[in-house]
Amino acid sequence: MSYKKKFAVMLVMAMLITLGTGCGKSGSKGNEQTFRYALEAEPATLDPAKSTAIPESLVELQIFEGLTRLDAKDQPIPGVAEKWEISPDGMKYIFYLRANAKWSNGESVTAQDFEFAWKRALSPEFASENAYMLFPIKNAQAYNEKKLGADQVGVKAVNDHTLEITLEKPTAYFLGLAAFHAFYPVNQKTVTGNADKWASDVNTLIGNGPFKISNWAHSSKIEFVKNDQYWDAAAVKLMKMEWPISDSQSTRLALVENNQVDMMVEPSVVEQDRLSQAGLLKISPYLGAYYYVFNTQKAPFDNPKVRNAFALAITRENLVKNVVKGGKKPAHAWVAPGLVNPVTGKDFREEGGNYTVEDVAQAKKILAEAGYPDGKGLPPITIMFNTSEMHKSIAEAIQEMWKQNLGVTVTLTNQESKVFLESRTQGQFQIARASWIGDYADPMTFMDVFRDPSNDAKYSNPTYNRLIEQAQNTNDQKVRMQAMHDAEKILFNDAVIMPIYYTTQPFVAKPYVKGYFWSVLGLADFKTAFIEK
Repeated sequence: MSYKKKFAVMLVMAMLITLGTGCGKSGSKGNEQTFRYALEAEPATLDPAKSTAIPESLVELQIFEGLTRLDAKDQPIPGVAEKWEISPDGMKYIFYLRANAKWSNGESVTAQDFEFAWKRALSPEFASENAYMLFPIKNAQAYNEKKLGADQVGVKAVNDHTLEITLEKPTAYFLGLAAFHAFYPVNQKTVTGNADKWASDVNTLIGNGPFKISNWAHSSKIEFVKNDQYWDAAAVKLMKMEWPISDSQSTRLALVENNQVDMMVEPSVVEQDRLSQAGLLKISPYLGAYYYVFNTQKAPFDNPKVRNAFALAITRENLVKNVVKGGKKPAHAWVAPGLVNPVTGKDFREEGGNYTVEDVAQAKKILAEAGYPDGKGLPPITIMFNTSEMHKSIAEAIQEMWKQNLGVTVTLTNQESKVFLESRTQGQFQIARASWIGDYADPMTFMDVFRDPSNDAKYSNPTYNRLIEQAQNTNDQKVRMQAMHDAEKILFNDAVIMPIYYTTQPFVAKPYVKGYFWSVLGLADFKTAFIEK
């Protein structure tokens, strides 16, 4: 047995001993509702203006709440704001905060707390990586870029319980954005008095969500208790949560299977068939896509017929089933599943249907029409990807498909991630692997990626741009959704990308855990979770 394996085994044993060796339901401690989740990484920070990773956002969702909160269908519902008014032109929002919204220390959550938090996140000196999420607010980007002062940003506390927001342009998904962690309030008094360390010390980590942190043993575990100051405390059934921390998939899975925790995320691919048969594996939609992007300005892919031929000549089902695995779904369009059209109540992806087909005969015909019968005359072609065994395996599979189906020999090149991203940005590639994870729960999070020639594909289509602008400049959801459907069709008529699979969120959960839900943004909400006894 290698040193690494010995260490892994010792780590698992140590964690099991630490957590106890009892069996049965983790939450069964008399009548006390306790839920245990194996967190995949130590949060770098729990300052919602600074955090960028999923584990941090997951913890923050339990201890903070924005003006809105996303429901099980990822639609915004009232959070700290009990109601709001939107001007007819969609440019102004007035939020009315709940009189009983309180911080975990008993102080009232005020409109001033929101104004302070948002301007803090936008401050150029603070340099938040999340600042761009607030750019729909009037003059927010200008302030972040030191072009205007903070007093000109379109957020204003009218009084303790009224917050007025002015936008740059209509943003139909703004209510959804308001649920994002960059929009959470922070306790102004606490943050101002301890700006550097408040978010890592339990004594100063004041939140306003359904739970509060009672203990944080850094890099070991986080413990929560129900926040009895939360405005909707009656809906919170769990009394405690205990979250051991481990970046080891095998350790987290061992904790579940030894009844030490109730849930973990991302079990290793090799374990997923077994876990599925045991009834433990769950698959949640995750708003993302893995795809190949063509450089539309570099030969031979400056010819849309060549792009189309290459896109027609792969078989996604076999690729996903035999290479990717992990519960991923073959992708035949751009916008991922899981987004509801508020007009029809239907999934945007199901409405739009598929835009790609797999047709080798047609691929050969189109390639010949482009002047390259059986691939003859094509310049050397290279697939570029960032160093990863999975990226390499996918590239090798596609390389073989193009050889068999089109008679084309392509080469592969891998680059370290930083170099790879720079190569894509500069357009130094012909075909490159790419992935996109949505920032918010609206199709626009995908559709504006290819709006102008600064995108990786170096693609520009005036009609496409006009449709995206139309969807961005109205609050009429019927008009917006149709414009985005029309734009997505153009994207595939022009064969800009070759989608391969939609990302998913595999997780392991004991059957007695109820009442939670996973957002397509990759976060689990445990506000209404409970242990069924």
